[in-house]
Amino acid sequence: MLVVDLGGQYAQLIARRVRDCRVYSELVPASITAAEVARRRARAVILSGGPASVYAPGAPSVDAGLFDAGVPVLGICYGMQLMAQELGGRVDHTDVAEYGRAELEVTDEASRLLHDQPRDQIVWMSHRDSVKAPPEGARVVASSPTRRRACRC
Repeated sequence: MLVVDLGGQYAQLIARRVRDCRVYSELVPASITAAEVARRRARAVILSGGPASVYAPGAPSVDAGLFDAGVPVLGICYGMQLMAQELGGRVDHTDVAEYGRAELEVTDEASRLLHDQPRDQIVWMSHRDSVKAPPEGARVVASSPTRRRACRC
């Protein structure tokens, strides 16, 4: 498992939690290429969060070929926003920021990612941008009340 560091303060924690699940993981820079991911024979990639907006000048990005590398990619926070934007979805600035404790509702209980998770959870949020429209072929599997009000996702 490769964890792509997009500047989030918890990128190391993500890699550690993956290892806690007895899965080998490496923290790699955002400059990693799709060819390098293939060379390392990664079985999956996690895009970490980060403090930037996908619209900020100089915001971190990834090799677009990463999404065609034939491995699952999970984006967390900024990583999800970057992935959505790169794959044709829409990310918007919102007037509502979520910082700190927030409620998350699993809205698609058939999701392979969240199928065994409680429907309602307390999570930690730190963002102002939101995925307004997921890319074609993607679906929303969870959201927060603030995001549902601000984005009608």
